[in-house]
Amino acid sequence: MSIRGRPRGLRLRHVCSSNGQQRRLLNHFVSKVPEPTTESPPHATPYRFTLAVKDNIATTTSPSHPTTCGSPFLSTYHSPYEATIVTQLRARGARLVGKTNLDEFGMGSHSTHSAAGPVSQPFPQSTSSQPQPQPPPPPPPPPPSQLQPQSQPSPSRGEDQRLSAGGSSGGSAVAVLTGEADVALGTDTGGSVRLPAAYCGVVGYKPSYGMLSRFGVVPYANSLDTVGLLARAVAPIRELILGSRSGSGSGEGEGEGISRRAPGLWREGDPRDPTCLSVAARLRCARGRQGYDDDDDDDDANADGPSSRRGEGEVLLKGVRFGLPLEYNIEELDPGIRDAWAGAARTLQDRFGARVVPVSLPSTRHALAAYYVIAPAEASSNLAKYDGIRYGTRDTEAASDAAAGGVLYAASRGKGFGDEVKRRILLGSYTLSSEAMDNYFIKAQRVRRLVRRDFDRVFALDNPLHERETFDLADLDETIPMQDKWGPEEVDFLLCPTAPTLAPGLADVMSQTPVDAYMNDVFTVPASLAGLPAISIPMPVAPGTGTARGGGRGPGTAGLQLVGQYWDDARLLAVAEAVTEVLRTTTPSR
Repeated sequence: MSIRGRPRGLRLRHVCSSNGQQRRLLNHFVSKVPEPTTESPPHATPYRFTLAVKDNIATTTSPSHPTTCGSPFLSTYHSPYEATIVTQLRARGARLVGKTNLDEFGMGSHSTHSAAGPVSQPFPQSTSSQPQPQPPPPPPPPPPSQLQPQSQPSPSRGEDQRLSAGGSSGGSAVAVLTGEADVALGTDTGGSVRLPAAYCGVVGYKPSYGMLSRFGVVPYANSLDTVGLLARAVAPIRELILGSRSGSGSGEGEGEGISRRAPGLWREGDPRDPTCLSVAARLRCARGRQGYDDDDDDDDANADGPSSRRGEGEVLLKGVRFGLPLEYNIEELDPGIRDAWAGAARTLQDRFGARVVPVSLPSTRHALAAYYVIAPAEASSNLAKYDGIRYGTRDTEAASDAAAGGVLYAASRGKGFGDEVKRRILLGSYTLSSEAMDNYFIKAQRVRRLVRRDFDRVFALDNPLHERETFDLADLDETIPMQDKWGPEEVDFLLCPTAPTLAPGLADVMSQTPVDAYMNDVFTVPASLAGLPAISIPMPVAPGTGTARGGGRGPGTAGLQLVGQYWDDARLLAVAEAVTEVLRTTTPSR
């Protein structure tokens, strides 16, 4: 496999050199791990690639690196155990380089709601060819021991020139983009891995719900949270998920992969995470799916399945059916992204023999509203334990007031949580109240089932977790052609933009209303509600065509999202790798 243009295998790489001012401007790391003086610890797995970890995923590298979740409430919290996914990647040769910045508790779309300050990406907003003056660095975050109320910061002169990195895994995306990490871990609840990948021009993958263990991940919304992976290409992610089939290289610049026949992460369950599928369930879900067979003695086991060898992309894409959801062609979609989306679909069909058909997902128009009922409701329950006694930093002034009849919990939570977290706690508490439960939470769960049913209807593969449900053809868009009396043509994957706009400027993000910020998740939330695998890959946008809301121009790329049926991750990753190669060699036209 290839990473950074080098074939076969993930390899350790020196952290890219950049001046301290540039790093402060990006603000993508909460803490850094010093580079080891030796190549790898004695009797340990040799280092093969660098790994950045989002700071809501527990690590035990050093007592000086707490798991803060971007919140002053957990500024001094040290986890007594490590997340399963981090342990799994260490066993495959990962060397941790640092913990990355994020929106507080993963709640946000631009990585601006953090006690450590906002994250930005290393692209100037101006499209002028003249060199831009370096903006001043943001002020340093408060000391970990100092509990202060967090509020939305005002844009500074530096932020006027900086672009949003997306959220909530913005720090992980920037760490990959700058080359400081070969692979980065993030969490994706409603698009928190895919949206930063789209803004930063990297690859962001959300696996099927239950594939990767969440043990050691600080929960936001349990029924939606998924550990995701970011990299500069699909190949390293695919190798980690499916396993390495080749152990050594055969030419200049080639070397070992992750390990000799390293097992894929898809095979490993975790009994400590009740949402993680058991090994038996994994094998049952993989039955009939292409790309999961890694028989050592059968080189032709995947002859009809996905292949990532260079030059076989055209063969792989030929006959693949891509669906274009009509409901995703919204009025707010950036014209440059719309043109790039249509151009990618035409290229796949005209030059590579894929079949592109329109599909209808009528319930997805309600998905975003349902998500912002379900996710805050679960968050309000998950965050109840942060009271300054069981978890979190206690407000010292409130402790003295409590002895005189004051309220300790409220004061600590009021100072420890930021504005966005408070907003979602209040929203979730209301939707779970007795007078609002039926009108909001129960209806949102019904919408969630309808969203999943729409996906199951358009995919040719069945969902191994659910029986296929009947649907009313009258609900479909009238422009969708019927294949037969049973309904329209079924597809293998959905093809759509990851975000409706290019990366906006930080100054514009700071002035957005919460509803405007929530709209960034409109294309990523449906797959999360249905628990489906999805991946965002870079899609070139013609220069000068972007008119992103907020004035952002981004790095000349948007995100193209591919969504597959549940547990069809192997084929999704193979097709995404082939489509990435197609887009890389295609020049967008204005």
